[in-house]
Amino acid sequence: MDTRVKTVTEWDLRVWMDARLARVESALQGWVGVDAPGQPDVGLGEAMRYAVLDGGKRLRPLLVLAACEAVRGEEQAALRAACAVELIHAYSLVHDDMPCMDNDVLRRGKPTVHVKFGEAQALLAGDALQALAFELLTPVDEAAVPAAMQARLCRLLARAAGSAGMAGGQAIDLASVGVKLDEDQLRQMHRLKTGALLQASVVMGAACGETTPAQQAALSDYGAAIGLAFQVVDDILDVTADSATLGKTAGKDAVQDKPTYVSLLGLARAQAHAHELHAQALAALARFQALSLAPTAGLDDTRALRALADLVVERAH
Repeated sequence: MDTRVKTVTEWDLRVWMDARLARVESALQGWVGVDAPGQPDVGLGEAMRYAVLDGGKRLRPLLVLAACEAVRGEEQAALRAACAVELIHAYSLVHDDMPCMDNDVLRRGKPTVHVKFGEAQALLAGDALQALAFELLTPVDEAAVPAAMQARLCRLLARAAGSAGMAGGQAIDLASVGVKLDEDQLRQMHRLKTGALLQASVVMGAACGETTPAQQAALSDYGAAIGLAFQVVDDILDVTADSATLGKTAGKDAVQDKPTYVSLLGLARAQAHAHELHAQALAALARFQALSLAPTAGLDDTRALRALADLVVERAH
């Protein structure tokens, strides 16, 4: 292996990520919780900011921005979409961690929101974050996000977050504790619970530009493969990493008797499946690039999307 080439690739990704993460973090700092009641006896804004800021991989925003760049889309619209997806993700974590759901006390290396602020405040913070996500996608100034694009982005995010996506997958997950699922059932649960929002991140980024239906389908297939690969790797890390590395409680799936790719396939087969999904994602990008050779397209910069696919499978937390 040419280690020099690998080093250059990794360095380029780090530079790319650092610049975009800085933009996302700055935007979130300016948008999250600033208009919420801030009195000590209310503290809703403080709970919202605690749930979102200074933590997390920000994979979903990075996917939005990478897909936007691949189609040469509108940067301001993509930044709003990136933050909106992250707010939906953050609200889902706040609610998932609560005693009525997964009952966890550790998230992103710190106490979960309900532990820090109480269950009622955590519930409200999650509700407020969900609402703020759609507020970001619908600015009054249509120069930032044209009305037609606003509607498309809202539709994509709502479907990915609702009963046909993340919430539906979580409902299946809660109903599956102690139940033996086959691989098709497990795949469907995770495509909804985790994969839908990751796939939507890619599709929303592409929606900030102009693409053909075939190009949209290729990027959607990439997002679907990456979304499922992310969950497979999560299942693997739950049994191979410790809580300090993960920033959340390790080994919890086995304790709660939840069906996972590791419990169903075994560790080695789950690891192989993650690499199979990675190959599917890269094949979808190759299709996108081939379609981009058409005279009307000229869309071929998928370096960030390729590198993020690598990151999903190779991550340690």
